[in-house]
Amino acid sequence: MRCKLFVPGSRPELFAKAMAGDADAISIDLEDAVDESRKDWARDEVAKFLRSLPPGHAKTIIVRVNGVDTPHFEKDIEAISGPGLDRVNQPMPASGDHVCACAEVIRRVAKGMGLAAPPGIMANIETPTAFRRAAEIATADPLVKGLQIGFGDLLEPYGIERYDPRVVLHFQLGVKLAAAEAGIFAYDSAMADVKNVAFLREEAETARRLGFLGKSAIHPSQVAVINDVFRPTEAEIAHSLKVVASAKENASKGVGAWTVDGKMIDAPFVARAQAVLAVARRLGLVQD
Repeated sequence: MRCKLFVPGSRPELFAKAMAGDADAISIDLEDAVDESRKDWARDEVAKFLRSLPPGHAKTIIVRVNGVDTPHFEKDIEAISGPGLDRVNQPMPASGDHVCACAEVIRRVAKGMGLAAPPGIMANIETPTAFRRAAEIATADPLVKGLQIGFGDLLEPYGIERYDPRVVLHFQLGVKLAAAEAGIFAYDSAMADVKNVAFLREEAETARRLGFLGKSAIHPSQVAVINDVFRPTEAEIAHSLKVVASAKENASKGVGAWTVDGKMIDAPFVARAQAVLAVARRLGLVQD
């Protein structure tokens, strides 16, 4: 999931276009992008779209629901749950309790519908409180599969410069470490300045170096840049193939640490190489 494209839930005419685009995932928004007066209508439109998806399509489908403390939350979960949904994007969790409340409703609805498994949760880190409690949120429930930064709400209201790389790095690293503590993925924030392509690439490259899974886009023009940044390079693929092959050989000899291309290798480096190859295989860059 290198790039996921945000699509307003109130713009159903864009759903098919997003599905036909190059983003690995689409994230339909029922929260901020939908006016209060159109919440019910947008929810129905999103539900119809999810039910219409053909089995075996290539996209990851995420829906950002309204917060657990709103009258829309349970209605959202009831409407969107089903085979077409991969992840629930939970906005504004302030604690692990908020996440557990979300997970409880997801499980109850999934059980009532007879689903084989409930969808996972991508929890947003988009308030100072959430950032302080990021590890608590990440470890609150097994349904939490990832954390996503939301720089707009996290920084803008407090006069913190959104486009200062030093600021960005601080929050990216904090969220990544919280996700790492829970053994889940971290996902980078969208960027509202659509024309600032240079900073988009710089921010995405920083996220990739920190081990983020990918980055959100709010406009289709951002997708190509993000996809390019999060694509494994030929050198990375070649090195990873050597690492994985050497791991099998050294494991049979009982060796715990060795060198590849002059670099020391042990279990954490093998895990990283396997992750690189998993992405490369999905993109058709390497065969088993």
